[in-house]
Amino acid sequence: MIVRNLIQDGVVPLEKDDTCREALEYMEDLCVAHLPLVHEGELVSVVSNFDIYRSEMDTKVGDLAVVFQPFVYDYQHVFDALRIIGRQNLTLLPVLDAFDNYLGTVSQQKLVQYFTDAYSVTEPGGIIVLEMSANDYMLSEIARIVEEDDAKILSLTMESDPESTKLIVSIKVSKVDISAILQTFNRFNYNIVASFSERDNNEDLRQRYSEFIKYLNM
Repeated sequence: MIVRNLIQDGVVPLEKDDTCREALEYMEDLCVAHLPLVHEGELVSVVSNFDIYRSEMDTKVGDLAVVFQPFVYDYQHVFDALRIIGRQNLTLLPVLDAFDNYLGTVSQQKLVQYFTDAYSVTEPGGIIVLEMSANDYMLSEIARIVEEDDAKILSLTMESDPESTKLIVSIKVSKVDISAILQTFNRFNYNIVASFSERDNNEDLRQRYSEFIKYLNM
């Protein structure tokens, strides 16, 4: 998925003659903390509510000393947009074409919705968290174990430990009852550090979550 497909409608960029008061009211209407300032089709800067709060409300946004100019190209992958938004703590990110013309914005909310859908967050199922050496990671074997119990992998994410070669692999599977899958992983000597199922009651979930957090902090 490229960024172009997530450009949202309805966000009008700021113009140089807009006042800080107008910009702040517009931010509040959109429930965002950032807006692009665009002049003649080119991105000038990204104005934040913090920039406005420290200025006089009648000041024109074009007169603000803002040089912050994050952006993403429309042909880049959504992972790039997510990386920039995460690192810069943005609520909106301007999108440019290959000639640096302003096209629109992609929002933090839009990205969250995309990844919620892409990683089957709302789909029913269970979650299994494994720890393993990077050298032991084999997607084909993990998929085989899951599919042997007539389940499918809905999504899979990996987290690496910068201080070791360990991987934390989180697997969302299509079955709510994951007991048989857990038994198979145990039989193949996988290290299961956590599991979550919609059949668990709240007390079970709290206990497993607590154990998982303790494990990660070891």
